[in-house]
Amino acid sequence: MGKKETRAKRMGGLYRLGKFLLWLFYFPVYRIQVKGRENIPAEGPVLLCSNHVAMKDPVVLGLAQKRQVFYMAKEELFQNWFIGGLLRKLGAFPVRRGTGGTDALQEAYDLLRQNAVVGVFIEGHRSKTGELQKPKTGAALLAYRVKAPVVPVCITAEDGKLPRPFHKMFIRFGKPISPETLAIPDDSSMQLRRASRVIMGEIAGLRESTLKELGLPLPGQTSQKEGESQ
Repeated sequence: MGKKETRAKRMGGLYRLGKFLLWLFYFPVYRIQVKGRENIPAEGPVLLCSNHVAMKDPVVLGLAQKRQVFYMAKEELFQNWFIGGLLRKLGAFPVRRGTGGTDALQEAYDLLRQNAVVGVFIEGHRSKTGELQKPKTGAALLAYRVKAPVVPVCITAEDGKLPRPFHKMFIRFGKPISPETLAIPDDSSMQLRRASRVIMGEIAGLRESTLKELGLPLPGQTSQKEGESQ
């Protein structure tokens, strides 16, 4: 059997142009600071698992590292052929909601098998406060089926809450989590929830590192101080 092809999926020309133009706006306006971008493998399939604090998150994660990131989007956005085609050129692909299981994530599987970087917001929806939420199991299911490494990443605003224009935004990439480390023996709901908590734990560690560097209280510290003052 020959060696498996690992070359990264080629970046599209429109995506490359859009990335350059958006970089000119986002980096000065949101003062983006990136750490750990070298942790993203230069080739092969990668699952980029992040927290979710703003609608702009897919853009800033794409700008923060070299490879093209492909993201899931609502299937309804692709009903118009022009808009749908443009979204695909920019790295979005439709999630077929309501089909469940493998069918709902089929395009994500296909992209990972083409050695792409697929971005997943593991919480499923945006945080209203900047604090981390409970993880969903979709990322763990993808990792189990495709045996792709998971790169945790955390987006943190300079006040630890939600990003704002002309305030710093910190993006921190962690070291890849191998499929062996996740140790998912099967795709049962119990095993997927456990693996999801492992991934979320790495994201939480990245957030705590950034909060420490910013001199901000870690989760639970603020409420503890408030309790002592009462």
